[in-house]
Amino acid sequence: MPSAVKDIFSYRKYWAHRFGTAPFLPMSRQEMDLLGWDECDIILVTGDAYIDHPSFGMAIIGRLLEAQGFRVGIIAQPEWTDASAFKRLGKPKLFFGVTAGNMDSMVNRYTADRRIRSNDSYTPNDEGGKRPDRSVIVYSQRCREAYRHVPVVIGGIEASLRRIAHYDYWSDKVRRSILVDSKADLLVYGNAERAIVAIAHRAAAGEPPGTLRDIRGTAFLLDAIPPGWSVMAPQPLDDSQPPTSVSDEGARQVLRLPDYEQVQKDPLLYAHASRLLHLESNPGNARPIVQRHGARELWLTPPPLPLTTAELDRVFDLPYARSPHPAYEGARIAAWEMIRFSVSIMRGCFGGCSFCSITEHEGRIIQSRSEESILREIGEIRDRVPGFTGVISDLGGPTANMYRLACKDKQTEAVCRRPSCVFPEICKNLGTDHSALVSLYRKARTLPGVKKILIGSGVRYDLALTSPDYIKELVSYHVGGYLKIAPEHTEPGPLAKMMKPAIGSYDRFKALFDKHARDAGKELYLIPYFIAAHPGTTDEDMLNLALWLKRNRFRLDQVQTFLPSPMSLSAAMYHSEANPLRPIRRQGGERVVTAKGLKQRRLQKAFLRYHDVENWPMLRDALKRMGRADLIGPGKHQLVPSWQPPGTGIGRRPGGSPIKPPEPPRYRRYRP
Repeated sequence: MPSAVKDIFSYRKYWAHRFGTAPFLPMSRQEMDLLGWDECDIILVTGDAYIDHPSFGMAIIGRLLEAQGFRVGIIAQPEWTDASAFKRLGKPKLFFGVTAGNMDSMVNRYTADRRIRSNDSYTPNDEGGKRPDRSVIVYSQRCREAYRHVPVVIGGIEASLRRIAHYDYWSDKVRRSILVDSKADLLVYGNAERAIVAIAHRAAAGEPPGTLRDIRGTAFLLDAIPPGWSVMAPQPLDDSQPPTSVSDEGARQVLRLPDYEQVQKDPLLYAHASRLLHLESNPGNARPIVQRHGARELWLTPPPLPLTTAELDRVFDLPYARSPHPAYEGARIAAWEMIRFSVSIMRGCFGGCSFCSITEHEGRIIQSRSEESILREIGEIRDRVPGFTGVISDLGGPTANMYRLACKDKQTEAVCRRPSCVFPEICKNLGTDHSALVSLYRKARTLPGVKKILIGSGVRYDLALTSPDYIKELVSYHVGGYLKIAPEHTEPGPLAKMMKPAIGSYDRFKALFDKHARDAGKELYLIPYFIAAHPGTTDEDMLNLALWLKRNRFRLDQVQTFLPSPMSLSAAMYHSEANPLRPIRRQGGERVVTAKGLKQRRLQKAFLRYHDVENWPMLRDALKRMGRADLIGPGKHQLVPSWQPPGTGIGRRPGGSPIKPPEPPRYRRYRP
């Protein structure tokens, strides 16, 4: 890991810091006038409602840039059919910063069945349709139309996960890097604090963002490879062909991925490129990456360096208003309600689950806040947030229990290329002591005015098993009624493709969970989450999972069908039907069974809801086809009955009117 890292708060402040701190970053010219601004230095355009809280990316970036002395405005969820809304705050002096928001806009708007969602949790009153599909591309185009010569910098989860040629589930094809399609000047990927501070200060000093070439965590387009670089070509899929490279002795190395035009046509090459990209995810040893798009070279600098604890503390200590902008006039925003009384204690995830975007975006090196900063934020919630009743809804992050966990040897960490620190087993070099987290829980729950600290983030239960005291502390004091965990499946085939632990880890955790719940005199439940139709999952795997659910008396009301998120390893499996967790070969490489058709995907989801009478006809047909008609009947060992309630199973009543089932609870524990 590079040792010389510039603290993000050590830059000399821009001259506009004399204007002071805004109560909210302005969303109108009237607010700018009240602040005494004649213009904004930077305008952030976002697909989310503006909530001035550190759980929302535009608030973090906006407040951080404000702390550097820049005047920052927000254009939230603008009308995108023309450029007028993008002129709302006038012309920014330095650049536009564009993000789709806290979610990829396609994931936000469409279900795994490609149906349009009716609601949007990041919009006032859950109103759907307030952001365009592929928001980063559309917003960038409108910024250009509004002010042709103003630079555009794109970032956030949508830009980050689409930074190279990527499989797009909704169009079922490989798309170009979003930098190419948006025609932006610069792309920032991953956690953007280091990059955006450097970009802003250098832009203020006269360097346009489109000319910056040495900032980590960025992507840009070049006409040709610069002199002094040795281009390392990937190993061919056909071992009989020798690898090709252009090498200059003593030159710096850049890794070439297969070209966009190649991966667009060849799914195996796409899987190969995905594997290569993920092997270059460690900021300690990652090389720059280049991928040709047409006549131009897409260049990715190595991943950003993690923030130190001191830097992360200062980011979270910035003067957030901790509420939605007053322009929303008290409208309910579901995403805000969910995190209103929660505290993020860390970033990153070293789990490396192949279907998840967290590691790809935030990295696998855990960045933890100090105890003092976390306790201070709890006090802020207690003293400033209306409606606080004494209950903190979560102390967590991407996972609940990776706080302050890290590699025991920094030199080993700097050269490691493992995609996961906990799969196929927990690495011997990983520190798994949860004592710092237990100490934090104990101090937090004794703060004046705090009645209870709940844990809402998912617990990585295989890690928790290494610290039994943590499980006891968690169950005894920090579970309100149920605890969510994510075994994702029971069968070894799907679990291996997901890079998740065997179901035995869940069984051992559940035994300890139940024991400590009994000792505490509490009735507590685990809520397990499962995924249907993940690559590597057969119908037989889903049947076995359904039988496991019935044996364990689970009835799941909300279940998840696999959705291939851009750039994930699972998306590469889905598209190529090959396994990028291993070297890709044209002959002899591992092939992955994949449920792609809508009918099979719905069947696999139906197995998770075996108790739903609407699914019984589909399941009966499948069981007969699979040679498991013995599971049809009234017995406890059988999955579905042979009879069907009148008016069910076809989605409509006999008279033709749609069946509207009663609204189910989020989760229901089955009691026979």
